[in-house]
Amino acid sequence: MTATSQRKKIAILGYGLTGRLAALQLYQQHQVSVFESGKVSGEQSAGFVAAAMLAPLAESVLCEAELAELGLQAIPLWQSILELLDEPVFFQQHGSLVVAHQQDKGDLESFGNRLKPLAEQSAKQLNSTQLAELEPALAGRFHQGIYLPCEGQLDNRAFYSASYQQVKDKVTFFESFSSNINENHFDVILDCRGLGAKPELQNLRGVRGEVVRLYAPEVTLNRPVRLMHPRYPIYIVPKPNHEFVIGATEIESQSTKPMTLRSAMELLSAAYTVHSGFAEAEILEMQAGLRPSLPDNRPLVEKQGKRIVINGLYRHGYLLAPKVVEMALEQIN
Repeated sequence: MTATSQRKKIAILGYGLTGRLAALQLYQQHQVSVFESGKVSGEQSAGFVAAAMLAPLAESVLCEAELAELGLQAIPLWQSILELLDEPVFFQQHGSLVVAHQQDKGDLESFGNRLKPLAEQSAKQLNSTQLAELEPALAGRFHQGIYLPCEGQLDNRAFYSASYQQVKDKVTFFESFSSNINENHFDVILDCRGLGAKPELQNLRGVRGEVVRLYAPEVTLNRPVRLMHPRYPIYIVPKPNHEFVIGATEIESQSTKPMTLRSAMELLSAAYTVHSGFAEAEILEMQAGLRPSLPDNRPLVEKQGKRIVINGLYRHGYLLAPKVVEMALEQIN
Protein backbone atom coordinates (compact mmCIF):
# COMPACT_ATOMS: atom_id res chain seq x y z
CA MET A 1 0.00 0.00 0.00
CA THR A 2 1.45 3.38 -1.00
CA ALA A 3 0.70 6.94 0.01
CA THR A 4 -1.03 7.42 -3.36
CA SER A 5 -3.39 4.48 -2.89
CA GLN A 6 -7.02 5.25 -3.62
CA ARG A 7 -9.00 6.07 -0.49
CA LYS A 8 -11.13 3.05 0.39
CA LYS A 9 -13.88 2.18 2.82
CA ILE A 10 -12.37 -0.42 5.12
CA ALA A 11 -14.08 -2.39 7.87
CA ILE A 12 -12.01 -3.94 10.66
CA LEU A 13 -13.80 -6.73 12.52
CA GLY A 14 -12.35 -7.03 16.01
CA TYR A 15 -10.30 -4.48 17.91
CA GLY A 16 -7.75 -6.62 19.67
CA LEU A 17 -4.04 -6.58 18.91
CA THR A 18 -4.16 -7.08 15.12
CA GLY A 19 -7.22 -4.87 14.74
CA ARG A 20 -5.43 -2.05 16.55
CA LEU A 21 -2.31 -2.40 14.44
CA ALA A 22 -4.37 -2.36 11.25
CA ALA A 23 -6.40 0.70 12.27
CA LEU A 24 -3.25 2.63 13.19
CA GLN A 25 -1.74 2.06 9.77
CA LEU A 26 -4.90 2.66 7.73
CA TYR A 27 -6.83 5.55 9.27
CA GLN A 28 -4.85 8.36 7.61
CA GLN A 29 -5.23 7.04 4.06
CA HIS A 30 -8.66 5.40 4.22
CA GLN A 31 -12.12 5.65 5.72
CA VAL A 32 -11.98 3.09 8.53
CA SER A 33 -14.84 1.56 10.52
CA VAL A 34 -14.09 -0.73 13.46
CA PHE A 35 -16.62 -3.31 14.64
CA GLU A 36 -15.97 -4.73 18.12
CA SER A 37 -18.37 -7.06 19.96
CA GLY A 38 -16.87 -6.16 23.35
CA LYS A 39 -15.39 -3.01 24.78
CA VAL A 40 -13.05 -0.98 22.59
CA SER A 41 -10.70 -0.85 25.58
CA GLY A 42 -9.93 -4.45 24.61
CA GLU A 43 -9.94 -5.90 28.12
CA GLN A 44 -11.53 -9.08 26.78
CA SER A 45 -8.77 -9.75 24.23
CA ALA A 46 -5.74 -12.00 24.59
CA GLY A 47 -3.48 -9.06 23.76
CA PHE A 48 -4.64 -7.18 26.85
CA VAL A 49 -3.83 -10.09 29.18
CA ALA A 50 -0.49 -10.98 27.57
CA ALA A 51 3.00 -10.18 28.83
CA ALA A 52 3.93 -8.67 25.42
CA MET A 53 7.38 -10.22 25.17
CA LEU A 54 9.27 -10.00 21.88
CA ALA A 55 11.25 -13.20 22.15
CA PRO A 56 12.20 -14.70 18.77
CA LEU A 57 15.17 -16.69 20.05
CA ALA A 58 13.29 -18.18 23.00
CA GLU A 59 10.29 -19.01 20.83
CA SER A 60 12.54 -20.72 18.28
CA VAL A 61 12.69 -23.64 20.73
CA LEU A 62 9.01 -24.33 19.99
CA CYS A 63 8.35 -22.95 16.50
CA GLU A 64 9.88 -23.17 13.04
CA ALA A 65 12.96 -21.04 12.36
CA GLU A 66 10.98 -19.23 9.65
CA LEU A 67 8.45 -17.91 12.18
CA ALA A 68 11.15 -16.96 14.64
CA GLU A 69 12.90 -15.02 11.84
CA LEU A 70 9.65 -13.15 11.15
CA GLY A 71 9.52 -12.29 14.83
CA LEU A 72 13.04 -10.92 14.68
CA GLN A 73 12.04 -8.74 11.72
CA ALA A 74 8.97 -7.50 13.62
CA ILE A 75 10.92 -5.91 16.47
CA PRO A 76 12.00 -2.81 14.48
CA LEU A 77 8.47 -2.63 13.08
CA TRP A 78 7.21 -2.27 16.64
CA GLN A 79 9.53 0.67 17.15
CA SER A 80 8.15 2.35 14.00
CA ILE A 81 4.57 1.67 15.05
CA LEU A 82 5.04 3.15 18.51
CA GLU A 83 6.49 6.28 16.92
CA LEU A 84 3.08 6.84 15.28
CA LEU A 85 1.52 7.38 18.70
CA ASP A 86 1.20 10.71 20.47
CA GLU A 87 1.22 9.01 23.87
CA PRO A 88 4.49 7.32 24.94
CA VAL A 89 4.52 3.53 25.29
CA PHE A 90 7.25 1.73 27.22
CA PHE A 91 9.43 -0.37 24.91
CA GLN A 92 12.79 -1.97 25.61
CA GLN A 93 15.18 -4.26 23.80
CA HIS A 94 17.65 -5.20 26.53
CA GLY A 95 17.48 -8.90 25.78
CA SER A 96 16.05 -11.56 28.06
CA LEU A 97 17.59 -13.90 30.60
CA VAL A 98 16.98 -17.62 31.10
CA VAL A 99 17.95 -19.13 34.46
CA ALA A 100 17.49 -22.34 36.43
CA HIS A 101 18.16 -23.51 39.94
CA GLN A 102 21.09 -25.87 40.32
CA GLN A 103 18.88 -28.97 40.52
CA ASP A 104 17.24 -27.98 37.21
CA LYS A 105 20.48 -27.34 35.33
CA GLY A 106 19.56 -30.07 32.85
CA ASP A 107 16.41 -28.20 31.83
CA LEU A 108 18.47 -25.08 31.15
CA GLU A 109 20.96 -27.05 29.06
CA SER A 110 18.13 -28.68 27.12
CA PHE A 111 16.61 -25.27 26.40
CA GLY A 112 19.96 -23.95 25.17
CA ASN A 113 20.47 -26.95 22.90
CA ARG A 114 17.08 -26.43 21.24
CA LEU A 115 17.62 -22.76 20.36
CA LYS A 116 17.69 -22.27 16.57
CA PRO A 117 20.23 -19.97 14.88
CA LEU A 118 18.59 -16.75 13.69
CA ALA A 119 20.11 -14.13 11.37
CA GLU A 120 23.41 -13.67 13.18
CA GLN A 121 21.67 -13.69 16.57
CA SER A 122 22.91 -16.17 19.13
CA ALA A 123 22.57 -16.95 22.81
CA LYS A 124 25.34 -16.29 25.31
CA GLN A 125 26.11 -18.68 28.13
CA LEU A 126 26.63 -16.89 31.46
CA ASN A 127 28.43 -17.93 34.61
CA SER A 128 27.38 -16.61 38.02
CA THR A 129 29.64 -13.53 37.78
CA GLN A 130 28.41 -12.55 34.32
CA LEU A 131 24.81 -13.14 35.36
CA ALA A 132 25.23 -10.88 38.41
CA GLU A 133 26.70 -8.13 36.24
CA LEU A 134 23.78 -8.32 33.83
CA GLU A 135 21.02 -8.64 36.46
CA PRO A 136 22.33 -7.53 39.89
CA ALA A 137 19.09 -8.47 41.67
CA LEU A 138 19.79 -12.13 40.88
CA ALA A 139 23.37 -12.10 42.19
CA GLY A 140 24.03 -15.16 44.34
CA ARG A 141 20.67 -16.71 43.49
CA PHE A 142 21.71 -18.54 40.30
CA HIS A 143 24.98 -20.05 39.12
CA GLN A 144 24.34 -20.20 35.39
CA GLY A 145 22.12 -18.59 32.79
CA ILE A 146 21.55 -17.92 29.11
CA TYR A 147 21.34 -14.39 27.73
CA LEU A 148 19.29 -13.77 24.58
CA PRO A 149 20.46 -10.28 23.54
CA CYS A 150 18.07 -9.55 20.66
CA GLU A 151 14.88 -9.86 22.68
CA GLY A 152 12.60 -7.19 24.09
CA GLN A 153 9.14 -6.30 25.34
CA LEU A 154 6.59 -3.49 25.45
CA ASP A 155 3.82 -2.27 27.73
CA ASN A 156 0.73 -3.80 26.15
CA ARG A 157 -1.73 -1.96 28.40
CA ALA A 158 -0.21 1.39 27.44
CA PHE A 159 -0.26 0.36 23.77
CA TYR A 160 -3.93 -0.57 23.93
CA SER A 161 -4.79 2.79 25.45
CA ALA A 162 -2.54 4.91 23.24
CA SER A 163 -3.58 3.19 20.00
CA TYR A 164 -7.25 3.88 20.76
CA GLN A 165 -6.59 7.51 21.72
CA GLN A 166 -4.71 7.97 18.46
CA VAL A 167 -7.63 6.99 16.21
CA LYS A 168 -10.79 7.45 18.31
CA ASP A 169 -11.83 10.70 16.59
CA LYS A 170 -10.79 9.59 13.11
CA VAL A 171 -12.26 6.08 12.99
CA THR A 172 -15.92 5.10 13.33
CA PHE A 173 -16.47 2.56 16.10
CA PHE A 174 -19.41 0.17 16.37
CA GLU A 175 -19.72 -1.85 19.58
CA SER A 176 -21.83 -4.99 20.18
CA PHE A 177 -22.10 -5.70 16.47
CA SER A 178 -23.29 -8.78 14.62
CA SER A 179 -20.62 -10.34 12.41
CA ASN A 180 -23.12 -10.24 9.55
CA ILE A 181 -22.27 -6.69 8.48
CA ASN A 182 -23.31 -5.47 5.04
CA GLU A 183 -20.17 -6.17 3.05
CA ASN A 184 -21.49 -4.12 0.13
CA HIS A 185 -20.79 -0.97 2.16
CA PHE A 186 -17.05 -1.62 2.17
CA ASP A 187 -14.22 -2.09 -0.32
CA VAL A 188 -12.12 -4.19 2.08
CA ILE A 189 -12.97 -6.13 5.25
CA LEU A 190 -10.16 -7.08 7.62
CA ASP A 191 -11.34 -9.97 9.80
CA CYS A 192 -9.34 -9.71 13.05
CA ARG A 193 -11.90 -11.39 15.32
CA GLY A 194 -9.65 -14.05 16.80
CA LEU A 195 -11.83 -16.69 18.47
CA GLY A 196 -14.88 -14.74 17.37
CA ALA A 197 -14.26 -16.17 13.89
CA LYS A 198 -14.75 -19.76 15.07
CA PRO A 199 -18.09 -20.17 13.20
CA GLU A 200 -16.18 -19.65 9.93
CA LEU A 201 -12.86 -21.23 10.98
CA GLN A 202 -14.05 -24.58 12.27
CA ASN A 203 -10.56 -25.76 13.30
CA LEU A 204 -9.80 -22.64 15.35
CA ARG A 205 -9.17 -23.37 19.02
CA GLY A 206 -8.30 -21.44 22.14
CA VAL A 207 -5.02 -22.01 23.99
CA ARG A 208 -5.28 -20.81 27.56
CA GLY A 209 -2.70 -18.53 29.13
CA GLU A 210 -2.72 -17.46 32.78
CA VAL A 211 -0.87 -14.50 34.24
CA VAL A 212 -0.48 -12.75 37.57
CA ARG A 213 0.25 -9.02 37.68
CA LEU A 214 2.12 -7.85 40.78
CA TYR A 215 3.36 -4.63 42.30
CA ALA A 216 6.73 -5.48 43.86
CA PRO A 217 8.70 -2.39 44.96
CA GLU A 218 11.42 -4.58 46.51
CA VAL A 219 12.28 -6.18 43.16
CA THR A 220 14.22 -4.57 40.32
CA LEU A 221 14.75 -6.48 37.09
CA ASN A 222 16.08 -4.92 33.91
CA ARG A 223 14.65 -7.38 31.42
CA PRO A 224 12.32 -10.40 31.15
CA VAL A 225 13.54 -13.45 33.06
CA ARG A 226 12.54 -17.05 32.32
CA LEU A 227 12.90 -19.76 34.93
CA MET A 228 13.41 -23.26 33.57
CA HIS A 229 11.68 -25.91 35.64
CA PRO A 230 10.57 -29.47 34.78
CA ARG A 231 6.96 -28.85 35.93
CA TYR A 232 6.22 -25.15 35.61
CA PRO A 233 8.65 -22.99 33.63
CA ILE A 234 7.60 -19.37 34.09
CA TYR A 235 8.47 -15.93 32.79
CA ILE A 236 8.70 -12.72 34.81
CA VAL A 237 8.35 -9.53 32.79
CA PRO A 238 9.12 -6.19 34.46
CA LYS A 239 6.79 -3.34 33.51
CA PRO A 240 7.07 0.33 34.48
CA ASN A 241 6.61 1.37 38.13
CA HIS A 242 7.71 -1.96 39.63
CA GLU A 243 4.83 -3.91 38.13
CA PHE A 244 5.58 -7.45 36.99
CA VAL A 245 3.69 -9.87 34.78
CA ILE A 246 4.27 -13.51 35.72
CA GLY A 247 3.01 -16.30 33.53
CA ALA A 248 3.59 -19.79 32.26
CA THR A 249 3.71 -20.91 28.67
CA GLU A 250 0.40 -22.46 27.63
CA ILE A 251 -2.43 -24.80 28.62
CA GLU A 252 -4.34 -26.79 26.00
CA SER A 253 -7.73 -25.80 27.33
CA GLN A 254 -10.56 -23.64 26.02
CA SER A 255 -11.88 -22.86 29.49
CA THR A 256 -12.60 -19.19 30.14
CA LYS A 257 -12.91 -19.69 33.90
CA PRO A 258 -10.76 -17.63 36.28
CA MET A 259 -7.28 -18.80 37.22
CA THR A 260 -7.12 -22.00 39.25
CA LEU A 261 -5.59 -22.28 42.70
CA ARG A 262 -2.92 -24.67 41.42
CA SER A 263 -1.81 -22.25 38.69
CA ALA A 264 -1.73 -19.33 41.11
CA MET A 265 0.34 -21.25 43.64
CA GLU A 266 2.80 -22.51 41.04
CA LEU A 267 3.31 -19.10 39.43
CA LEU A 268 3.73 -17.26 42.71
CA SER A 269 5.90 -19.92 44.33
CA ALA A 270 8.21 -20.03 41.33
CA ALA A 271 8.46 -16.23 41.27
CA TYR A 272 9.45 -16.24 44.94
CA THR A 273 12.26 -18.69 44.23
CA VAL A 274 13.62 -16.26 41.63
CA HIS A 275 13.58 -13.30 44.02
CA SER A 276 12.47 -13.30 47.67
CA GLY A 277 11.30 -9.68 47.28
CA PHE A 278 8.16 -11.03 45.63
CA ALA A 279 7.03 -12.26 49.08
CA GLU A 280 5.78 -8.77 49.93
CA ALA A 281 4.36 -8.01 46.48
CA GLU A 282 0.79 -6.83 46.05
CA ILE A 283 -1.33 -9.00 43.77
CA LEU A 284 -2.95 -6.60 41.33
CA GLU A 285 -4.63 -9.09 38.98
CA MET A 286 -4.97 -12.77 38.24
CA GLN A 287 -6.18 -13.31 34.71
CA ALA A 288 -6.67 -16.02 32.13
CA GLY A 289 -7.05 -15.52 28.40
CA LEU A 290 -7.48 -17.64 25.29
CA ARG A 291 -5.11 -17.27 22.35
CA PRO A 292 -6.66 -18.06 18.95
CA SER A 293 -4.75 -20.98 17.43
CA LEU A 294 -4.99 -23.22 14.37
CA PRO A 295 -3.92 -26.89 14.21
CA ASP A 296 -0.44 -26.07 12.87
CA ASN A 297 0.01 -23.21 15.39
CA ARG A 298 0.90 -20.90 12.50
CA PRO A 299 -0.69 -17.52 11.73
CA LEU A 300 -3.23 -17.27 8.95
CA VAL A 301 -3.43 -14.43 6.42
CA GLU A 302 -5.92 -15.30 3.73
CA LYS A 303 -7.77 -13.23 1.13
CA GLN A 304 -11.36 -14.30 0.54
CA GLY A 305 -12.82 -11.93 -2.01
CA LYS A 306 -12.90 -8.50 -0.39
CA ARG A 307 -12.33 -10.06 3.04
CA ILE A 308 -8.80 -10.55 4.40
CA VAL A 309 -8.63 -12.93 7.36
CA ILE A 310 -5.94 -12.49 10.05
CA ASN A 311 -5.98 -15.16 12.74
CA GLY A 312 -4.20 -17.96 14.56
CA LEU A 313 -1.32 -16.04 16.14
CA TYR A 314 -1.22 -18.66 18.93
CA ARG A 315 1.34 -17.73 21.61
CA HIS A 316 3.23 -15.47 19.19
CA GLY A 317 0.84 -12.52 19.22
CA TYR A 318 3.15 -9.61 20.00
CA LEU A 319 6.10 -11.32 18.38
CA LEU A 320 4.48 -11.76 14.96
CA ALA A 321 1.59 -9.28 14.82
CA PRO A 322 3.37 -6.42 13.01
CA LYS A 323 4.63 -8.75 10.25
CA VAL A 324 1.32 -10.58 9.93
CA VAL A 325 -0.63 -7.31 9.67
CA GLU A 326 1.94 -6.00 7.16
CA MET A 327 1.30 -9.09 5.00
CA ALA A 328 -2.43 -8.49 5.19
CA LEU A 329 -2.23 -4.79 4.33
CA GLU A 330 -0.07 -5.58 1.29
CA GLN A 331 -3.14 -7.35 -0.14
CA ILE A 332 -5.22 -4.17 -0.13
CA ASN A 333 -5.27 -2.95 -3.71
